[in-house]
Amino acid sequence: MPAKPPIISSTTANRLAALGQQIRAHRKALRISATTAAEAAGMSRVTLHRIEKGEPAVTMGAYANAMAALGLDFGLVTPAASIASQQAVNREGWIPARIPLKDYPQLKQLAWQVHGAETLSPAEAWDIYERNWRHMDEQALTVSERQLIDALRLAFEGGGSHV
Repeated sequence: MPAKPPIISSTTANRLAALGQQIRAHRKALRISATTAAEAAGMSRVTLHRIEKGEPAVTMGAYANAMAALGLDFGLVTPAASIASQQAVNREGWIPARIPLKDYPQLKQLAWQVHGAETLSPAEAWDIYERNWRHMDEQALTVSERQLIDALRLAFEGGGSHV
């Protein structure tokens, strides 16, 4: 029987939900089944499902095991004051759970037909890059957008990619 969830703030609940969504998105991007990921993390499929839902009753150790099994790094959040001093963060191989169009100018330009969406899933972004690569100005790619494309290629490439 699952543990009784602790009383947490709505901010903490939102952060746990976001963490769970990122774990799930990464697992899906790797095309790993929930059962396989759970076995690799040494837990039941139900516990992995609860982690992906962001349930607060699941232990931090279980969250850390799930992330380690998927090759994700678990680190401390940098305080806002020191974020400004870390302008050149290395995001090589990192894929966000939701990709904000405003942060990737070439993707935003290629996604002109996507109305009302400010973010895309990694699969949607990869699909847009792959389908419309011939229309992209490769010289205008920022370092962060190039890193995103490289990370998406690693996650989704099934051979025969034009990107």
